[in-house]
Amino acid sequence: MNPQDPHNLTVANRRQLLQLGAAGAALGTTPFLFNIASAQTGPIKIGFPVPLTGAFSAEAQDQVRAAEIAIKEFNDAGGFNGRKAELLVRDDKLNPGEAATRTLELIEKDKVDFIVGSLSAATQLSINAVTRERKVIFNSISQSDAINEAKDWSPYTFHEALNPHMTAGAVARYAFPKYGKRVVYLTADYAYGHEMVRGFERAGKALGATTLADIRHPIGASDYSSFLPRIQALKPDVLVMCNFGRDLVNSVKQATDFGLKEKTRIIAPVLLFTARQAGGADAFEGVVGGTSYYWGMEDSVPAAKAFNDKFRRAHGGAVPSDYGALGYAGIRSVLQGVLNAKSTDSLKVSEAMAQLKYNWYKGDQYFRKCDHQSVQSVIIVESKSKGMKDKNDVFSIVATEAPGEANLRSCAELGHKA
Repeated sequence: MNPQDPHNLTVANRRQLLQLGAAGAALGTTPFLFNIASAQTGPIKIGFPVPLTGAFSAEAQDQVRAAEIAIKEFNDAGGFNGRKAELLVRDDKLNPGEAATRTLELIEKDKVDFIVGSLSAATQLSINAVTRERKVIFNSISQSDAINEAKDWSPYTFHEALNPHMTAGAVARYAFPKYGKRVVYLTADYAYGHEMVRGFERAGKALGATTLADIRHPIGASDYSSFLPRIQALKPDVLVMCNFGRDLVNSVKQATDFGLKEKTRIIAPVLLFTARQAGGADAFEGVVGGTSYYWGMEDSVPAAKAFNDKFRRAHGGAVPSDYGALGYAGIRSVLQGVLNAKSTDSLKVSEAMAQLKYNWYKGDQYFRKCDHQSVQSVIIVESKSKGMKDKNDVFSIVATEAPGEANLRSCAELGHKA
């Protein structure tokens, strides 16, 4: 396995993390001059490791743009006791070892108070391993089931994003009764893809769905032609694209060109705004999927309108993407925790964040007590090819699954006591 691939952590990755841990201990003994008084009066530093380069760069860059809005909003309101917030962005290159290295540097060298970020199931686990060891809050803004499990979790771990169980379950409950129950999965072969398939199959079992095949491809694949004849031969009612970013764009475009849509409905657990814009109306026509946010929610959700307007003012009329909105929310939740705790101490801020009931941009949310998963709605959208008001009017909202802990895996299943 190529150690550069952001799959589940390999033995080499785990060895690298152990080496980084040792390096961190060594850094602790080096003569960094760290003035406690200045730490209490200087800027509140938030590290932001995201994949600025690589297959998910478009989504990551939008996360940075939205995160900067949350920082500005906090600072314009006076900060905390006069202390302003500062965003320290780093490129994790979509690589677990790189993500751990950058996080370690942010904590040990740059002396950040908190970490927010990540855009891969694998990189967020490596970031969390570093922050958990150093008792620094990490608010993850990428989908993962594993980060909620007791073996990877700590009181300093928060998950702002949806997770695959929530997302896949919501899309399955909408799509399988409507489009059919003979299902093929085209799956990116890493944690994100695997967890999405598990979520679909668990929800699909109660609906009578049958898995015909789970066909896996490497992350970053550009050619899907070898998979398409096999999919067509299986004659599925539904083809589920359990991949992300450029992988989703390339696979949907090639499936459309191959003619799969003639007898098969294509759905995606996460139907990205950025992917739809990159792939175009014709390729994505009729594709249905889930999302944590769509800017068009502003017609019915006041918080969405307020957030969109801030983003438009900051970025020349552009609208935020789904993953961009997570960058905004991830920062806001941490900074509100600082205000509520009246402290930048990670344990005190963690306790304050665990009590949050908030509506930053999409409706009511809160962090579940046992695992700090943000309980929130899942939006089901269908891609448009006609009747678009402008270039950003790419989706129709066809359903919304309301927030509820019943849509999560139980605390006991995750290994938590409560």
